[in-house]
Amino acid sequence: MSSQRSAGELCSREVVTVLRSTALNEAARLMRERHVGCLVVVDEGPEGRFVAGILTDRDIVTAVVAREVSPLMLRVADVMSSDVATISEDASLHQAIALVERRGVRRLPVVASGGALVGLLAADDLLRQLAADLRALGDALGGQRGREPLVRP
Repeated sequence: MSSQRSAGELCSREVVTVLRSTALNEAARLMRERHVGCLVVVDEGPEGRFVAGILTDRDIVTAVVAREVSPLMLRVADVMSSDVATISEDASLHQAIALVERRGVRRLPVVASGGALVGLLAADDLLRQLAADLRALGDALGGQRGREPLVRP
């Protein structure tokens, strides 16, 4: 079984990012073009990109569309969530699941030891790994049934 894989191994390394100053309608367009439900908001520096926030399609709906606010006058910083749960790339699958549950989020930006963004871990990634682990356990149990008659005739 491979539940020993780390968040860094399970995450997607292709993260769609924006800056805080990006126009909100441009960010929404980027989400549509890249077929993603969130953008990681970053501050860029010489050592890499650092997580400043996260912008989800839900943020746009609840803060802009539902309130009938014009997105043309807003920047990503006006709508993003800045209290972002991040996870170390060395964290385990079980640590990631616990953090998702504790914080009530579906996505975790994955960061290196220095804090730079390295990937995005989604609930779907965790479910895929758990399903693979369960399949492996089922195969192992099924194999035991096949060996039983050979060991104890």
